[in-house]
Amino acid sequence: MESKQVETSDGAFDVAVGGPQSAHVVALLPGSDDPGIYDEVCARLHESGLRTVVIGAPGATPSEAAVLEVLDSLGLSWVNLVGNGDGAEVAWLLAARTFGRFVSLIVTDRGHPAIPDATGTVRAADCPPVEVPTTVIVGDQVYREAAELSGRRVYADFRVVSFEDPAGITAAGQQLATEIVLRTSTW
Repeated sequence: MESKQVETSDGAFDVAVGGPQSAHVVALLPGSDDPGIYDEVCARLHESGLRTVVIGAPGATPSEAAVLEVLDSLGLSWVNLVGNGDGAEVAWLLAARTFGRFVSLIVTDRGHPAIPDATGTVRAADCPPVEVPTTVIVGDQVYREAAELSGRRVYADFRVVSFEDPAGITAAGQQLATEIVLRTSTW
């Protein structure tokens, strides 16, 4: 994958671009504490004919505006959006507030920001519904209820998928890649 830094109004962000030239692009937002979760996933997505763009690095999750600036600088106007950890929180907000920019949304271990999380906290009560096909992947069962309730805030096809791996979502690269391929497919 080609690594570069893209300057945004929030500062410079690491961006890794790879895979075949394709009309289907997957933008991946890692969480600030992710230990390279997308390395294996991107390799599998490339084998499936998908181009990938990983925005951010451990310790540096970009804001909504910064993600849009990175996508604009790369000339990407229509992408599938994937987020993990706090990257998932940004992905939910982007998909909900940026109509016509995203094909689909895949998030791990986070519910819609207007739905109470496992501690009862609502992160963004004013967050509008998402209007793109959405998959919520549950690796830690503490997120299961928020994932299920998120269906109320998705006005499109909605799925919740559980991974039964005790190591959580970071150990489920093959399964995560499969869910991304399923969601990005046009059939």
